[in-house]
Amino acid sequence: MKQFLSLFVFLFATYSSLLAEEKDSVRHWGMAVSVMPSEVVALDSYDKRWLNKRANGSVAVAFNHVALPSDSDAYAKDFGYPSLSIGLRYTFNGAVKMRRSEDRAWGMAQMVDYDSHLGNTLSVYGTFTRAIYRNRKWETSYALSGGVGFNTRWYDKANNIDNELIGTPILIYFGAGLFQTYRFSQSWGVRAGIEFVHHSNGALYRPNKGSNTVGPSLGLVYYPYYEAQVRDRNMYKSEPFKKSLYLNISLGIGGKTMLEDWLLTQFQTPPTAPNYRTEDFKFYMAYSLQADLMYRYARRWASGIGMDLFYGSYASHIKALDTAKGIEMRHSPWSVGLAGKHEVFYHNLSLAMSLGFYLHRQMGANAKENETPYYERIGVHYTFKSLQGLKLGINVKAHRTKADLTEIVLVYPIRIK
Repeated sequence: MKQFLSLFVFLFATYSSLLAEEKDSVRHWGMAVSVMPSEVVALDSYDKRWLNKRANGSVAVAFNHVALPSDSDAYAKDFGYPSLSIGLRYTFNGAVKMRRSEDRAWGMAQMVDYDSHLGNTLSVYGTFTRAIYRNRKWETSYALSGGVGFNTRWYDKANNIDNELIGTPILIYFGAGLFQTYRFSQSWGVRAGIEFVHHSNGALYRPNKGSNTVGPSLGLVYYPYYEAQVRDRNMYKSEPFKKSLYLNISLGIGGKTMLEDWLLTQFQTPPTAPNYRTEDFKFYMAYSLQADLMYRYARRWASGIGMDLFYGSYASHIKALDTAKGIEMRHSPWSVGLAGKHEVFYHNLSLAMSLGFYLHRQMGANAKENETPYYERIGVHYTFKSLQGLKLGINVKAHRTKADLTEIVLVYPIRIK
């Protein structure tokens, strides 16, 4: 850990010295370093029964860019001149230990004589940070991050069999934080906060419980642009936004591995079988079609309602598993949902969110037991204005925050009014 702290301090010192020049273009850039003592949290009773030691920690460095009032940026003004960052986080998970004890609830799974471990993770991500309150000395802000993580140790039947949190070396990263910064000099501040960090593979492979980390953070911020953000915040007067009504047509192509296969090989397969607690799972394709009526009532936001149509190529596999257990029920590859939609825009980037309720879903016995009647969707999209507003993005669909599938989406907006 000392080596990584030294590296981050070196990067911070080098970068801040480069920013010492009095150039207006350079004054759009800043930097932050932070440390976060934390622990892996158990989100349900299942996790608590085998997640024995949870303490971990991380160090992070971020390079920040802002648009200033003098740039005449309407989006930046609407959000109170936020920062966009590229960040690196290294998470130390060596102390996290997992081991199942003998329990009838585990079925045929047998206890092993060693602890399983969670590997260290290097994450690369982008962050949007917005101030809720700002004066010359104090700033209260929140941040949302998304990116990828690279993990050093994951589920392995041979020597890491109780690591159900992480099943692949490459992961999806999500972070959120609430911060209070005190500005103690012209360009420097000290920042304290509470942060949440999530790593998982979005149901693209198994296992996929995901690593969820929560803890306080303390950091040092270099932001030569801060004085201009406070002093000139009312300088720019943007043009009124023209509201619009439009129809979003979205096509999604993605996939998943099956929770049913994981439960079968983990708990319902004898130790003598070759696929007992296996790490090999088949990937199934999934498709979706959305039609959303959206009202963009502000430059930043649009809200609406839509119909979601899902097609899962895995329905016949689920039927075969249920039939083998003597379960007779209807199965269909088609699911239909009605969802409330909301999208947040910042230039060409947008964060799309929805909460939907199934009108039709017949995905077998496990879905009845482990899925909810509602589903969530969240995704990051990029708009190609030169292609009549066509958007390309990636979505994760979940049930009660547990990933169901990951998909790439193509979205075409049709302007109505």
